[in-house]
Amino acid sequence: MNAAMSLKKDKGTQFRMHPKKFALWLFMVSVVMLFAALTSAYVVKQSDGVWLDFELPMVFDMTSIIIVASSVVMQLAYYFAKKDEIVKMRIMLLLTAVSGIGFLIGQYLGWQALVEQGVYFVGNPAGSFLYVLTGVHGFHLISALIFIAVVAVAAFKYKVHSKSLDQLEMCATYWHFLGGLWLYLYLFLTLNH
Repeated sequence: MNAAMSLKKDKGTQFRMHPKKFALWLFMVSVVMLFAALTSAYVVKQSDGVWLDFELPMVFDMTSIIIVASSVVMQLAYYFAKKDEIVKMRIMLLLTAVSGIGFLIGQYLGWQALVEQGVYFVGNPAGSFLYVLTGVHGFHLISALIFIAVVAVAAFKYKVHSKSLDQLEMCATYWHFLGGLWLYLYLFLTLNH
């Protein structure tokens, strides 16, 4: 009887995750499914044969570098929080936010370069898909910037430190996810434009 009770107790403690972290992971899975559907539709529509051939603007190369660098800076914020170096953590959070804004500005400049090439949202499906893919990613990045702002406010109120990392960990996870998602989109668009 005691063995059965201890086994049940052990099974109950095998998997513990903060409910908000679990919700974040579910949300990220749904985002993956959304982009899988969009990129699959892109490939199917491209096979129809009526597809505008164009070059991706070079500014997308720069935004890719920016998003990778911002991910490194976000990881540094987490590292400094674990060591209770609060001032450095705050600086890294702010640098992450600034780089995220730089990424969004770069994406906007990329859209302008596309218009100069004659690639529009309406007209050819190639342009439509490009704007939708980058726009939906940009929207998610804006949500991550809001998340960073919430965490930064908490950090300035000394609510983020080595004993209270859940919020920052979730923010970093989401930020890294969006960086990886952009790199996937960038490679996909580079290989399939």
